[in-house]
Order: sequence, then C-alpha cells, then structure tokens
Amino acid sequence: MSHLRDVARGQECQVRCPGICSFNSEQTILAHFRMDCGVGMKPLDLCGAWACAPCHAALDGQIKTAFTRDQLDLMHLQGMYRTIVALHKQGKLK
Repeated sequence: MSHLRDVARGQECQVRCPGICSFNSEQTILAHFRMDCGVGMKPLDLCGAWACAPCHAALDGQIKTAFTRDQLDLMHLQGMYRTIVALHKQGKLK
C-alpha cells in the first residue's frame, strides 16, 4: 500500500458531502478521483481525497444521493485540494 493511502487512516474527511459525511475519522480512506482512467485502473495517489466511508460510497455511486455527478465531482476535487494542503502542512509533501 502506498504511503499516501496509509496516511489517510485516522484523518478527518475532506470531502464533507452535506447530509452524508459521518465525520468518522476511523473510516477515512483515500478516495481516488477518476478522470481519464479505465476500469480497474487507479490514478496516482496524489489525485485522491481523504473520505469517510459514506462520502466515498457517494462518490463511487454505491449510494444514491440528491447530488448530481458534477456536484459530487466538485466536492471530490475540493476534498482533494484540502487533502493536498493537509499533507503539505504535515510535511508529507514537499
């Protein structure tokens, strides 16, 4: 497992889908943003956001939400930005 995926454990969810986020850091994983990726292919770990299990399920379409795909993508990208900033502040990225 990559270093950035390991670091996600115990971190605060950065996706924060309104009405969905559990804010449970025990469930946080790195949710990869899939753009230009084929089936079974994951993007670089840098292209991911710390997400709690419910937010990750919403992003992956495993649960139905009132959000459009564009809204979910925007929340994911905002979470990815916050994750990169947090990683930098923690000294994990230079």
